[in-house]
Amino acid sequence: MEHPKASLHELRGSERPSPVGSEALWEKLPPLRTDPRVAARNRIVTTSRLNPAHVAFDMMRTKLLQQLQQNNWTTVAVTSPTPGCGKTFVALNLAFSLANQKECRTVLVDLDLKRPKVAKMLGVEVPSTIENFLKGENEIADVFLRHGDNLAIGANRQAVPFSAELLQSRETVRVLQEMRQRMGPDVVLFDMPPMLTNDDVVAFLPNVDCVILVAAAEQSTLGEVDICEQELSARTNVLGVVLNKCRFAPEKYGY
Repeated sequence: MEHPKASLHELRGSERPSPVGSEALWEKLPPLRTDPRVAARNRIVTTSRLNPAHVAFDMMRTKLLQQLQQNNWTTVAVTSPTPGCGKTFVALNLAFSLANQKECRTVLVDLDLKRPKVAKMLGVEVPSTIENFLKGENEIADVFLRHGDNLAIGANRQAVPFSAELLQSRETVRVLQEMRQRMGPDVVLFDMPPMLTNDDVVAFLPNVDCVILVAAAEQSTLGEVDICEQELSARTNVLGVVLNKCRFAPEKYGY
């Protein structure tokens, strides 16, 4: 039986679609209409330059792009040890920060199938479910919403009971491979569940080039972070650990 990673990772730059083909598909995507009040309440700060907090995510974006380009990587999982660490918050802010790089096309997919939060944090009405898309029952334009010209978000509106089984199915691998072929993104972010709550992340790791682990200050323990890092590094490339909810004064750095 062929390992799913080999199948999904066959895609590289030379096999991406022609600009004409991908442009037509991106233009078909319905626009992303967020609720600004909901997004602000959930601290999505990279949709504009008004909030100085965007700088931290811009720094993360630049480091991420350098690593991806250096290694010819495209797919990035974002996870955390436990719930409440802010992984979806990080994934969304990173996605919108990437969207500010006009030559970079980014796709964000909500694969926290048991507790999807991307749509909720943006105040978005989701047209369909990720489950139907991963089963091959819906088209890309049925699920993904477009922000500007270079960010597409695949949100989810309901939980999936057998999520780990879906994430490691052959059909999911095929659908995601086709999505990358047709959309030609430079970066694909997968918002995954917390690692220590179920086996969804381990099931899906063969399909990603690298992973970002989000830990919460005064919540995540060193033991939890260590367990997750060891588990992740045994299966994929760990880009690093993001420390969220850390309180300090930005004035310390003079800005």
